[in-house]
Amino acid sequence: MENSPYKEIQMDVCHRFRAPYYDCGWNLKLGISRNVRTGLLPIRGVRTPPENGTSGWYIWAGEEMSQAEDFFVPLHTRHIPHWCKIVIPYLGLAPGWRFIVTPDYEDVWHKDNTEE
Repeated sequence: MENSPYKEIQMDVCHRFRAPYYDCGWNLKLGISRNVRTGLLPIRGVRTPPENGTSGWYIWAGEEMSQAEDFFVPLHTRHIPHWCKIVIPYLGLAPGWRFIVTPDYEDVWHKDNTEE
């Protein structure tokens, strides 16, 4: 697995939230909605267990995640700086972690499958 070029800032976020660091896999894919490129805020992310060449990350913009089949498009994680730089510090969070960010706001938490 390729070493993360942003490992230090990701480890800082993990430390602040007492979360384990889990490399995002810069050669793996994540699911991202096209609307993150429109300036819509906030940006939200949830990490599921990685499988089939994915990092487990799903990232979208706005208040609601669409249930449309084509809402998320695959993107190699290494391309995220061109799509949505604001999420980079959070990509070291382990599966089960979530975030909501804007330039002036940050919320990070863990949610396991037993929570509603």
